[in-house]
Amino acid sequence: MPVDPVIPIDDARQHQVVTETQRYIQLANHELDCLIEDIPVLFDLKGQVAGMYRMVGRGKKVQRVIRYNPWLFAKYWDDNFTTTIPHEVAHYVAEQLFGKVQPHGVEWKNLMDLFGADSARTCQFDMAGIPGRKVKTVAYRCQCRQHQLSLIRHNRVVRKGARYLCRFCQQPLAQA
Repeated sequence: MPVDPVIPIDDARQHQVVTETQRYIQLANHELDCLIEDIPVLFDLKGQVAGMYRMVGRGKKVQRVIRYNPWLFAKYWDDNFTTTIPHEVAHYVAEQLFGKVQPHGVEWKNLMDLFGADSARTCQFDMAGIPGRKVKTVAYRCQCRQHQLSLIRHNRVVRKGARYLCRFCQQPLAQA
């Protein structure tokens, strides 16, 4: 039976998520006597990931952002509101306070404790009705059949000379 598509959270719910994200940052500032700035929040994730803290670039040109999946938030509002938001803010605050640390290391776990959030929790959601990421592929051939390599693997072949073998005939794959 087909599943109705999930409608992503609306502007009002997005505002709630942004406000809660800022609240956790302010909580860290208050409890740890620090001055961490609010961070841009985007609602552009797709697929199975509910949230992500990203740091792009280096030095003075580094950009930080927290990204959330509006479809997963719509389908699993309570779980994501109470778990995903503090999870991603803890990544951001840990990086701001301690620099590069283990993603779910001691510093991150201590921040999750400070936020009163479960640090052992990872999400396993039913993805029915939620759009997935579209994976781009490139056609390759061996002696016995055609294969589709992901764009990531294709780039490894082109840029780094990686080689992939067919599971059936054990011959190297070549771009078709």
